[in-house]
Amino acid sequence: MTPQLLRALLPVLLFAGVAGGTSGGRGQWTRAPSLEFHHRFSAPVRRWADARGHQLPGGWPAPGGAAYVAALAGHDRHRVLSAGGGAGDHPPPLTFSEGNATLKVSNLGFLHYALVTVGTPGHTFMVALDTGSDLFWLPCQCDGCTPPASGTSGAASLYIPSLSSTSQGVPCNSDFCGLRKECSGTSSCPYKMVYVSADTSSSGFLVEDVLYLSTEDTRPQILKAQITFGCGQVQTGSFLDAAAPNGLFGLGVDMISVPSILAQKGLTTDSFSMCFGRDGIGRISFGDQGSSDQQETPLDINQKHPTYAITITGISVGNNAMDLEFSTIFDTGTSFTYLADPAYTDITESFHSQVQANRHAADSRIPFEYCYDLSSNEARIQTPGISLRTLGGSLFPAIDPGQVISIQQHEYVYCLAIVKSTKLNIIGQNFMTGIRVVFDRERKILGWKKFNCYDTDSSNPLSINSRNSSGSTPENYSPEKTKNPAGVTQLRPLSSSPHVMWHSNSLLLMFLFLNFLVF
Repeated sequence: MTPQLLRALLPVLLFAGVAGGTSGGRGQWTRAPSLEFHHRFSAPVRRWADARGHQLPGGWPAPGGAAYVAALAGHDRHRVLSAGGGAGDHPPPLTFSEGNATLKVSNLGFLHYALVTVGTPGHTFMVALDTGSDLFWLPCQCDGCTPPASGTSGAASLYIPSLSSTSQGVPCNSDFCGLRKECSGTSSCPYKMVYVSADTSSSGFLVEDVLYLSTEDTRPQILKAQITFGCGQVQTGSFLDAAAPNGLFGLGVDMISVPSILAQKGLTTDSFSMCFGRDGIGRISFGDQGSSDQQETPLDINQKHPTYAITITGISVGNNAMDLEFSTIFDTGTSFTYLADPAYTDITESFHSQVQANRHAADSRIPFEYCYDLSSNEARIQTPGISLRTLGGSLFPAIDPGQVISIQQHEYVYCLAIVKSTKLNIIGQNFMTGIRVVFDRERKILGWKKFNCYDTDSSNPLSINSRNSSGSTPENYSPEKTKNPAGVTQLRPLSSSPHVMWHSNSLLLMFLFLNFLVF
């Protein structure tokens, strides 16, 4: 963005006044003045700029693609520093060298993606962020990989070990090698991640190389961390339909995940946070342990199959509070929320009883059972609030658990985006929207706070930002531009197999509704 255009847009970015709603007596809503923050490529800013003849060099990037993410992460770094900002004896939080911004991409499974740079020289990939699996893997020397996007030139981005001077194979005697019995001679350690549904998997061999990170403090510095990740030679199933076309970034509990490696090396505390903005923009920070005013509950980590699981002791839906105890997994690699009975029935039936709208007829194309017709002048319907009471008494609010779906031209439905599960309970990304979630493995707690991802607080003095051109940059740091990811016609739900080492504990339930336009 040119300085002239930035100065022209600044009043819109800072002083876009809107009328907000505040709760009045007897369920009525009264209007009150408020301020709304628009990100630089939002529709209101684009309309404002176009009406005044302000043009972005190269045009506005199309929302949802890699160019959009790269543009978002490529602008000058704007910092908002908090008054305190001290981190004590702990190292400052780290994020990716390309910036801490994440983006929810609807046509790639409604998951949050980030730009990561690896190797020497650096090569940049747009990867899906998944707390339900452990291994970070990239497409590499592929026999079967995601095809290039229709209408784009060139092949999908690949990681090629021989082109990185810092790449080396992981030997079979490494602690990270879980498939030692399949090693042959002096070959590198193989890996295989299998997802039961739709014959989906990723397999290849493990490598070590540098991951470029940036400190999140008043003087950001680019640093290189030697990490272990998968060189994915064969992708099958939904990965060929462009689910995670540039790779999957596992953020799980196991020792091979990047958060674990960073903590083992003493680069960060053993914790990280993710914020999920209601506009689809988020952020990620390694080493962030949250703030003193956040809500918390203990993590219940099963050592045999470690996940970010917590205990729910009750559910509130509108004016109906229910005592109900069950365990659930927090998984950013699952788009929507999955609940088994009795939790599913208790929530959905209580929700339905309090909705004053026409229920949409059952539709086999939609995985949600409770959907409601929207009139032509409705953007959504009045719905009861949903919150989960966790062990210890803290309430986790589901700020926006619904999904608006276009079923045909000018016909829309609002659905409670909860899918009935046969066994597992999984809190997906839709329940985390509007919240900063802290996965504190050091203290073994899950923390959360209602949060605007553009804001700052004492736990992290930097808002959403991009790579700082004035920061300290190591030699050979020259990330390439990420190619546009392949388009998607349909994504199937995935589930994990417990029988393969380095498997994903996540269902990675990435739905795209065929021929649907989903908001």
